[in-house]
Amino acid sequence: MADFFIPWAIGFVFTLGWFTLPWFVQLRTGNAALVDTFWALSFPGQCALYFLLVPGFAGRQLALLAVAALWGGRLGLYLLTRTWGQAEDARYTALRHAWGAAHQWKMLRFYWFQGGFAFLLGTPFLLIQLNTTPHLAWMEWLGMAIMGVGIGGETLADKQLADFKSTPAHKGQLCDTGLWRYSRHPNYFFEWIIWVGLLVWALGSAYGYVAVIGPVMMYYFLTRVTGIAYTEAHMLRTRGQVFRNYQQRTSAFFPWRRRS
Repeated sequence: MADFFIPWAIGFVFTLGWFTLPWFVQLRTGNAALVDTFWALSFPGQCALYFLLVPGFAGRQLALLAVAALWGGRLGLYLLTRTWGQAEDARYTALRHAWGAAHQWKMLRFYWFQGGFAFLLGTPFLLIQLNTTPHLAWMEWLGMAIMGVGIGGETLADKQLADFKSTPAHKGQLCDTGLWRYSRHPNYFFEWIIWVGLLVWALGSAYGYVAVIGPVMMYYFLTRVTGIAYTEAHMLRTRGQVFRNYQQRTSAFFPWRRRS
């Protein structure tokens, strides 16, 4: 058990320290939304840490590290370009106003909460790297493929939205083309698919079923808390009936054919 708990404890300290960094950054920039970039990069960071701490089958470890770096690196860079030098996201500004004079210390606790959640979600990286079987099982190959589909779909959804917004003729319009024609939040859907793939990959290792926390909790947060619920409330306030029409004809999460 020491093979698990010692690197796991080190991972906990690393993750809390990692999520403290954006707190210092936002003290200077006034933009608390930069923590979203640190969130995305925390997973390849944890994976790299466990890669260094745990000996095992190099092929499995390198494959996992490569997929995690591609996933988190791409998303982290995308989020950074959306937040750096921009006005603070309304979510964090609202928290500051609600917390009043104590907002800085409460923001740090909020960051640490995200760090603790990210640490728990990163546990499958350690479980997979503890697997010393000298070959990849079919379930691991399948999990890797599912994660690849998720990364590709999320990348495409983000690019389609960025291209749509960058077209002057689309100013003030809603993106309902490409993947956005079949889901109101295809980026969230494919992010969830990545966690499903990580679960499947982890099932090839001892205690890999623990990874079920990823798709379960991410589905809840993406659809009920910080993802769809917040985004759509904001869109209804700013776009009104135009967005209601989009809601009526387009699936919220899972891609599906449009309703008339």
